[in-house]
Amino acid sequence: MKKFIKGLRFTPANYPDEIEDKIQKYRKQGYKLPFRKALRTPEQLEGIRESAKINTALLDYISENIREGISTEEIDRMVYEFTTSHGAIPAPLNYEGFPKSVCTSINDVVCHGIPSKNEILRSGDIVNVDVSTIYKGYFSDASRMFMIGDVAPETQRLVKVTKECLEIGIAAAQPWARLGDVGAAIQEHAEKNGYSVVRDLCGHGVGMQFHEEPDVEHFGRRGTGMLIVPGMTFTIEPMINMGTYEVFVDEADGWTIFTDDGLPSAQWENMILITESGNEILTY
Repeated sequence: MKKFIKGLRFTPANYPDEIEDKIQKYRKQGYKLPFRKALRTPEQLEGIRESAKINTALLDYISENIREGISTEEIDRMVYEFTTSHGAIPAPLNYEGFPKSVCTSINDVVCHGIPSKNEILRSGDIVNVDVSTIYKGYFSDASRMFMIGDVAPETQRLVKVTKECLEIGIAAAQPWARLGDVGAAIQEHAEKNGYSVVRDLCGHGVGMQFHEEPDVEHFGRRGTGMLIVPGMTFTIEPMINMGTYEVFVDEADGWTIFTDDGLPSAQWENMILITESGNEILTY
C-alpha cells in the first residue's frame, strides 16, 4: 500500500510551529543542523532534569568535604556512595574501561585523571572534579575546580579566568546562533588573558547518552559550525592552559591527559538546555 507523508517535519511533534518554520528556513539556506534526536521532548527533559539535580547536589557535597590531605580515592568513594544512595549510577564507572566513578585532575592534568589512594591533595594544588550521573536512564554532567590551601596567585587567576570562559561561552550559546560563536567567545577571552585553549578535547551533547552530538569546541570562528536549536542539551567545558594548548595521554593508563609543557590547566563544566529565549543551566 502506498504511504503518504505530509511534508518532512524536522522537530518532534509537540514542538511549536515557529521553531519548525525557522529550522526549515535555515535548512533551505544550507546551515548545518543537529540530528533530529538531539532535540529533547518534554518527557526526556523531565528525566534529564532529575538526573541533573542529583549531579549538582553531588558537586555541592564534594565542595563541602574536599580538603587538604585527602586522597583522590576518597573523593571517588564519596562520589560512588552519594550517587548510589540517590538511586543513580556514576556514568564514568566502567565507561569504555574507565575504572573509577569520577575524574580527578590535579594541576597539569587537563582531564580524565584516575583517582588513586596514593594521590593526596596538597596545599597549592588545584583540582578539577568531574562527575556524571545516570538516573533512570538519563544522563547529566558537570565539573568544578577546587583550590586547596595556599594556591599561588597566578594559578588562582587561571582558575578564575577559566570560569569566566565558561560563563562567556554559555552567554554565547543562544538559539539560532552557531557553535562557532561559542568557541570563538571562549578563545578570545582566554587568549586575551594570555592563556591557550585545548584543541583536542571538547564539550558534547548529553542527556540520552553520556556523549552525543554535537561536539562543542572551545575555539573557533564566529558564524561557523552547527546551528544551535531550541531543545538541544549539551555541555560547555573549556580546558584552559597556562602555557601551550598541546596535550598528551599518559601511556601507562591510556586515560590521563597532561599539558605538554607541565604547566597548570583548569576546567569548569556546565550542562545547558537551549530554550526559545536563551538557555537554561541544568548542572553546575
